[in-house]
Amino acid sequence: MSCPREYQTEAVIIRKMRLGEADRIITLYTPFYGKLQAVAKAVCKPKSKLSGHLELLAYSQVTLARGKKLDTIIGSQTINSFLPLRKDLNITSCGLYLAELVNLFTAEADNIDNHHLFYLLVNTLERLSQGANSHSCLRYFEIQLLEQAGYRPQLKVCSSCHTPLKPVINTFCPATGGIICPRCSFKETVSYSISVNGLKVFRLFQDCDMSTALRLKLTGELNTELEGLIRNYCYYILEREIKSCVWLDNLK
Repeated sequence: MSCPREYQTEAVIIRKMRLGEADRIITLYTPFYGKLQAVAKAVCKPKSKLSGHLELLAYSQVTLARGKKLDTIIGSQTINSFLPLRKDLNITSCGLYLAELVNLFTAEADNIDNHHLFYLLVNTLERLSQGANSHSCLRYFEIQLLEQAGYRPQLKVCSSCHTPLKPVINTFCPATGGIICPRCSFKETVSYSISVNGLKVFRLFQDCDMSTALRLKLTGELNTELEGLIRNYCYYILEREIKSCVWLDNLK
């Protein structure tokens, strides 16, 4: 049975690229189609009915027509524009960072159920726009993203010798995909120390819901520690820098 020519989906706009003078290629992240690229024709013209509904980071209901190479966006209606995100440079940069992470960690048209990651993205953007602590939002999102992308780090036992971890300063090792104990740390050339409290927060964020995570106020020291660990782990997985991190660092 052939697929219908037109279809609808919820989507968050995570990237836009120029295509000629007035057209754009829009990267959408959707709950059940995964990551899609589609053409928005004449979207940059002053009278375009689509432009206001396809802003970066907007959460919209999008109608698409199937094409041979790229589908075409033929309709869009904003569900939530997350307007406060556009009024504050700090949370704008946080939103763009989330969008870049999703873009880098997901494959186009992977045809799997993506609704957990999709609603994690939507809920995090909503919390940021409501004034939630940006550090807690980002750390929770990163840790949950790693889970959804299949890179959940091992935090309960040493990822090298598999013995239970003790409440001491341990080491996070990207190559082994988790925490290694002091006895095994000398075997790895690239690893990063993690404090007892840092490991507690990492474990909590790995298994709790967002509301619980946001009730915890991260100290600046703890946030910096976890941010560095996660950023290095992402760099190891992706084998590339995350460009929006530069903007985040400059705003600090």
